[in-house]
Amino acid sequence: MDVAVWAVVRRRPLGFLVSGWPWRAWALLVSGAVQGVLTLVVLAVGVLAGVALSAVGVGLAVLAGTAVLGVPVGAVERRRLRLVEPVQLADPHRTVGQRWVRSRLRERATWRELGYAALQSTVFTALGLLFAAGIGFCLLLLAAPVFIWAVSPDTVMLVPGRAVSGPVDGLAASAVGLLGLVVAAYSGALVAGAQVWLARLLLAVRDEDLGAQVVELTRSRARLADAFEAERRRIERDLHDGAQQQLVALGMTLGLAELELRGQDGPVAELVTRARGEARLALDQLRTLVRGIHPQVLTDHGLPAALEELALRHPVPVTVELDVPRRLPGPVESAAYFTVTEALTNAAKHSGADEIAVEGGVDGDVLVLSVTDNGRGGADPAAGTGLQGLADRVAILEGRLTVTSPAGGPTRLRLEVPCSGS
Repeated sequence: MDVAVWAVVRRRPLGFLVSGWPWRAWALLVSGAVQGVLTLVVLAVGVLAGVALSAVGVGLAVLAGTAVLGVPVGAVERRRLRLVEPVQLADPHRTVGQRWVRSRLRERATWRELGYAALQSTVFTALGLLFAAGIGFCLLLLAAPVFIWAVSPDTVMLVPGRAVSGPVDGLAASAVGLLGLVVAAYSGALVAGAQVWLARLLLAVRDEDLGAQVVELTRSRARLADAFEAERRRIERDLHDGAQQQLVALGMTLGLAELELRGQDGPVAELVTRARGEARLALDQLRTLVRGIHPQVLTDHGLPAALEELALRHPVPVTVELDVPRRLPGPVESAAYFTVTEALTNAAKHSGADEIAVEGGVDGDVLVLSVTDNGRGGADPAAGTGLQGLADRVAILEGRLTVTSPAGGPTRLRLEVPCSGS
């Protein structure tokens, strides 16, 4: 991408002089000189204090705080460069919570910003001060006729050792001042563009920064998925060992009460029998819920056995043909099981199918599964069927979930999940 101020000079070299660009370039350089002086003072004080306090054990902390000084300097610079650069540079840092200093010290962008702060507080600060003095002197020369007229008939000494007086000398001084401003305009654009180029090199986002953020985001999503799976297993265990056992005990107690009331007519015996039936129904529903949260057969016997059991309980005839010779990693088996479960549920509710086939196996290090039904088709995965959430979960495992469902059918769901490294 070209530097904006350089592009303006190339396209309109004469129009550049009468535009606002020279003033914007000068404002960048002069304001940078002021900021650079402050930055240089803070850097020098931080380094000297860190070295001096190293004997009492806090020197490293002071030096670490000084090292991250480039971060706020970089943030200010990315905004200040908008004077001559329309597009603001993106922040290369990732969002962190606690231990801000430690996280920043581990990022390469922090050290690039520190290098930029060192250059900006020395080289560009010196250039900015030079431009401020030069522009001021040129403006003084440009206004020489006014000064000469104001002090006439006395003389004016604009340059040490040379006095000027009269209109001829005043006009000559103005011409020199105007020429100096022209030179300062083009040279200011050159230096300002160089600073923008350096900022893009040191302050902007690099591919390595994006890669680190993507890796951290992937790890974060994987941790969330693992935490979700652990919570799912905890709920399943609590329901199995807690509420389910209490319902079993309640059913046994109502059964004993029914035996005691056998042979007696009255509303109490009918209520006990009715309550026992409702407890049995609640227990069956709870068992179905527990199997849906995380089936024990998946943990004990693996994916093929779990899908076979799922097919037996499904209202639509399901054929299962899997070639999985070994146990797969837990996250892979869990993702595959719940994907097939969602596909079968959708087929039963929406497709009108009377036959479903589940096929697949392990191809190298990739589990490939397909669920095909002979229904009416026209399924939309984005229409709240639950497949979008499963696709996100599969994406965490670096897998892929695709659905093809033309009008009139058939609907085919295909799952591909790598098994290595999961």
